[in-house]
Amino acid sequence: WWNPASIANVKTKELTFGAAYINPKGSVNDNGSVIVRPGQAPASMGGDSTADGPIKNGVLPNVSFAMPLTDRIAFGVSVTSPFSFETNYATDSWARYNATKTRLTTVDIQPTVAFKVTDWLDLGVGLNEEYTKATLANQMPNLSAALPDGSLLLEGDGWDTGFSVGAQAHTGNLVVGLSYKSAVKHQLDGTVNITGLLGPLAAVNMSQGGVSATFSTPSQLILGASLQATPNLALHAQAIQFGWSKFDYITLGAPLSEAMPEDYRDTTSVAVGFDYTINPQWTIRAGVQSDPTPTRDDHRDARVPDSNRIDYAMGATWQVTPTFALDAAYTYVAFDKTKLNYTTAAYYGTAAQTNMVFNGMMDNAKANVLMIGGRLTF
Repeated sequence: WWNPASIANVKTKELTFGAAYINPKGSVNDNGSVIVRPGQAPASMGGDSTADGPIKNGVLPNVSFAMPLTDRIAFGVSVTSPFSFETNYATDSWARYNATKTRLTTVDIQPTVAFKVTDWLDLGVGLNEEYTKATLANQMPNLSAALPDGSLLLEGDGWDTGFSVGAQAHTGNLVVGLSYKSAVKHQLDGTVNITGLLGPLAAVNMSQGGVSATFSTPSQLILGASLQATPNLALHAQAIQFGWSKFDYITLGAPLSEAMPEDYRDTTSVAVGFDYTINPQWTIRAGVQSDPTPTRDDHRDARVPDSNRIDYAMGATWQVTPTFALDAAYTYVAFDKTKLNYTTAAYYGTAAQTNMVFNGMMDNAKANVLMIGGRLTF
């Protein structure tokens, strides 16, 4: 999936499969958020000022298959879930007008063809068919704080297409790879439901299908290298440039006709690691990655309370039989403490415009990731 050229040298059929269990923890706390209803003085957002563990646990599976077609051409296919996550807040949370439920599920199917161009150069190309399903929900303020909140629910899904290209060069004990994964522009078709608005706002209530939303996932430029320093020790390094600036807006079609600003920035992650072969049955490995957040300090909201992080990973492979190996790994993700600052308005451009300034803090955030997988050759 990362580099389509990497399968060019397979000699037999290979099937790899695995799953990662992700267990994030942390709290998102109010730090003086304010709501300004029309004709009223600024007031506290109210609600529960602490949201513990809004980022939900999840399991991400993956499977891939590769086989040689000739001595110089190989075919493969991978199924992954590259951009899935979920956050939930209670309907009485301080963040309720920004987010209650946010869920993104992606499934990427990538058929790949790789070519052994020369003894030292491999090339590959893949097509990324990506299914995306999204849910966005939040509460909506009525014109009086004494009235119960209304609610908004957006749901949609769709299939869209991108591509991957890659190259790998082999020279002595060194392998260098370069690959590019395109951004994927997604168009989701679904429904909008707005309920619970009272008085003059009752006309905003609706339940309607045929609503569309568009947004882009980032491009990725990936450079990696592996050096077989000794017969037992391999050293690795990788850098990934993410084109997150493509994720600038979520654009909603009629009847909402709204552009939700995201204003992400491009980022570059850097990682180093090693494999050490103890004996033919056992290999151990470890690595560390610096991964900056694409969210900006002046535009970070409760839907994605992200921050800069350092990932610390270790793992092992057990070669159970000559044709079957088991992999296991553990990653600890340490997030920086970070602020949430987001300014928005409900009913923008109308007499009912209600301005909101969200001011919060994500604290004590971390994640434990447990992974297990297998590799079968036949």
